[in-house]
Amino acid sequence: MERNINLQEETDGKRYSSNDMAKLGCDDCRGCSKCCRGMEDTIVLDPMDIFRLSGWLHQTFEELLQERIGLRVVDGMVLPYLKMDEKKNQCSFLNEQGRCSIHPARPGFCRMFPLGRLYEQESFQYILQIHECPKEHKTKVKIRKWLDTPDLNRYEKFTCTWHYFLKEIQRKSSQVSAENYAKEMNMLMLQTFYVTPYDEGRDFYEQFEERLGKIKEIIQNQ
Repeated sequence: MERNINLQEETDGKRYSSNDMAKLGCDDCRGCSKCCRGMEDTIVLDPMDIFRLSGWLHQTFEELLQERIGLRVVDGMVLPYLKMDEKKNQCSFLNEQGRCSIHPARPGFCRMFPLGRLYEQESFQYILQIHECPKEHKTKVKIRKWLDTPDLNRYEKFTCTWHYFLKEIQRKSSQVSAENYAKEMNMLMLQTFYVTPYDEGRDFYEQFEERLGKIKEIIQNQ
């Protein structure tokens, strides 16, 4: 999900790579879970997030849709998001101790927080959002460690590919005059990248690239 922010007012003014250090350390969030509350429908999930959640919870995408995730329009595309507990207005995976019950499988958005991504020139850099986390006296942590993501280089490549592919689909949908094109494209994207189960015994990135190739071929032949 894209946000328009004032980089001078809302970040420390720096741009980071995963090998840089940034003031992120917050004593393991002890006694605090504010970032897991009041998020509404803003935690948008990419295919890797669904792959992780499905594997961790042993649930299909359709089963997750029953109570854990929802669908919403994001920058013209229908995408899944992490649902909040409506009564408590907090993440439904936050346990009674105020800790994440799916921490090893938490979405990329959660792994990154309070970092954000600044996309430019077919790539991206990390930015540190200084008003997002209320913890004071943070310590410097290497961003690669903070993200806690296996095969980080491949994950970053996937993230970049997914972002710019969505932008391409959005642009094409806005240019095509056919009334049902956007709806059909959304259905195709959901079915290809989310609904169709991934093989947990195979490498996710290889499966993603296969699906990406197929959908690009379909688009080219339309």
